[in-house]
Amino acid sequence: MTVPTPRQRNEGRTSPASVALVGTLDTKGTEYQWVADRLREHGVDVVVVDTGIRAAVGFTDPITIDQVEVAQAGGASIDALRDGNDRGAAVTAMGQGAAAVLARLHDEGRLNGVLALGGSGGSSIAARAVRELPVGLPKLIVSTMASGDVSPYVGANDVTMMYSVVDISGVNQVSRAVLGNAAAGLAAMATAHAARTAPAAAQAHDRPLVAASMFGVTTPAVDVARARLTELGYEVLVFHATGAGGRALEALARSELLAGVLDLTTTELADDLVGGVLSAGPDRLTAAGVAGVPQVVSLGALDMVNFGPRETVPELFANRQFFVHNPTVTLMRTTAEESAELGRRVGAKLAAAAGPTALVLPRGGVSALDAPDMAFHDPAADAALFGAVLDVVRGSTVTLVETERHINDPEVANLAADLLHRMISERS
Repeated sequence: MTVPTPRQRNEGRTSPASVALVGTLDTKGTEYQWVADRLREHGVDVVVVDTGIRAAVGFTDPITIDQVEVAQAGGASIDALRDGNDRGAAVTAMGQGAAAVLARLHDEGRLNGVLALGGSGGSSIAARAVRELPVGLPKLIVSTMASGDVSPYVGANDVTMMYSVVDISGVNQVSRAVLGNAAAGLAAMATAHAARTAPAAAQAHDRPLVAASMFGVTTPAVDVARARLTELGYEVLVFHATGAGGRALEALARSELLAGVLDLTTTELADDLVGGVLSAGPDRLTAAGVAGVPQVVSLGALDMVNFGPRETVPELFANRQFFVHNPTVTLMRTTAEESAELGRRVGAKLAAAAGPTALVLPRGGVSALDAPDMAFHDPAADAALFGAVLDVVRGSTVTLVETERHINDPEVANLAADLLHRMISERS
């Protein structure tokens, strides 16, 4: 049975764009009421999601999804959260509940944007609520925390943070300007999102999207593969494997935007294992598999761990093999033991994938530095990497393609691109 997409569920819609207003109405009800009024003035429907744990104060409109329902969606009861008097537990539960509520609204085709206001607690709830929504769906958080490091709130998604300037405590000359801009901006973004995802727009949509991972030492492979996929009718989005790039790729793979993933460069897993500076976290190389998105994966740049300037490399690695890429980037060769563990981790992630998955294993080397007469050429470490990943994927549903060529050989790149095209076509 084919499950309809949110776009299909929303087919034929003539109503305005729908914005979810997510926030703690027990502490900021007056401010949320003012913003709700502005949103409606801008012609959008408002779905109110109450993430407070006590009675709303200053909010007079009907509450679409109340705190009881949000708490239940987060696996808690509102009474227990009230009685527990544990602010951290309440923030966690209501954030999880709001995320579940927004996911349901999106699945039902009733969500074109999210707007939230808050201090540290409200911003944390809102950030958790929007973290897994698709890239391209507008998400705006007006926060007292937005003038500092916003990475904990934004993560790898396209979340917009707006500094509130003054505390979100009452409606005054400054807050009216800031919150008014937020309402106007989000209403416009939501209206554009609704138009972009309407059936007529979908029929005349751009080329199918493929995400690809690249590093400097795998650039030749990705350039050739990108050209081939473009020739085959795809638009290729390239992500630089710098930690943030890998997290962004994972976020996009969780969305409904990708036809496939060409993950030739999985180097961020080495940084996660060894302690380099470009880790994308332990969940790298999982999102496409969970979402069932066709993926072709290789072992690009798993021969290296990334650090900053040479003098910043931790002392415990003093006796390792290094290559100073430039004054700000130092590369360290992975050992045979580390390579074997990386092979096991890659294999396990691929074997667990729910969708079509293939592994391209280039025995001629996995990066520009891992070739005969190059700095990181280490047949023993490569053999450990290849042997470990093969031990895991053999006998699984993963399609295995082995070649004696180097990863940057154009034949390998074209092979990977053609394989992904075939997997996408068969799935369609």
